Amino acid sequence: MKPRIIICDDERLARERLVRLLEDIGGYELVGLAEHGEEALQLVNECEPDIVLMDMRMPVMDGLTCARQLAQRASPPAIIFCTAFDEHALEAFSVPAAGYVLKPVSRESLREALTRACRVNQLQLESLRQQPARSERSSCRSHITARTHRGIELIPIDEVRYFLADHKYVTVRHEHGEVLIDETLKELEEEFGDRFIRIHRNALLSLTYLEGLEVVATGQYRVRIRGLDERLVVSRRHLPELRETLHRV
Repeated sequence: MKPRIIICDDERLARERLVRLLEDIGGYELVGLAEHGEEALQLVNECEPDIVLMDMRMPVMDGLTCARQLAQRASPPAIIFCTAFDEHALEAFSVPAAGYVLKPVSRESLREALTRACRVNQLQLESLRQQPARSERSSCRSHITARTHRGIELIPIDEVRYFLADHKYVTVRHEHGEVLIDETLKELEEEFGDRFIRIHRNALLSLTYLEGLEVVATGQYRVRIRGLDERLVVSRRHLPELRETLHRV
């Protein structure tokens, strides 16, 4: 069965462009068009889509307000924000967004966002739905934002294998590749310290993907990462804490 999609945008040309792109990409069923958030809510009730392509700035009800209301549903659709205003990217973290693409939307950026949205299962959607409450308490993001040649990408923290610092940038190694972000390891460690462990002065490793420890001929230790062939060097300073962590898991 093809994933069902609703398009919500107050601009007719923007809606028509998304319709054409969906036809070019193929594999999806367009089940409704809306001009603002209230219409989108009604269409979601009627059509039960899997994905909503949502503009942010619209009359009557904007995209963020609509997305927050959709998040209260037992089985909310995945939201992909489509907007020309990239300054809204951080604001999107307060709602359950499965993707974020900049206008004019390209076929490739839309294809990637749709592919990612379709991978989000119901458990992940429930986790995203509850994210606003967690954010209010801990200000911990559910996604990392990165500016790339494709625009703004949202990388779920659950998919991040490690953060690796190099000069002024940090590499985010995730399930589908890597991106660069302009943040510091210290800031990332303060925010995600309960989910990542420092293994070197330049590296934070996800506890979820920590697989094991190995020693190399030079006497150095390296960490094995689940799902990756590469190894990261562990500094002597951080080795005791890493060993203790491995004994607990």
